Amino acid sequence: MAEEFILEEKKRVRNPLVPIGALVTAGVLTAGLISFRQGNSQLGQKLMRARVVVQGATVALMVGTAFYYGENPWRSS
Repeated sequence: MAEEFILEEKKRVRNPLVPIGALVTAGVLTAGLISFRQGNSQLGQKLMRARVVVQGATVALMVGTAFYYGENPWRSS
């Protein structure tokens, strides 16, 4: 139990931008949905495009740090 917690803590320390990217993605998504609901479809569309960019950057950070730290799931042992 304690060992699992330590491993998760190391992942967060190695990859601090991923949780931030996830929160930004959720925030932009929420703002976009609110703007659609209020009838401002032009702003909502821009926010949805921004969400895709932020989400892509978050995934790129995840993949990049996995390769950097040697956690490549496609590499055979």
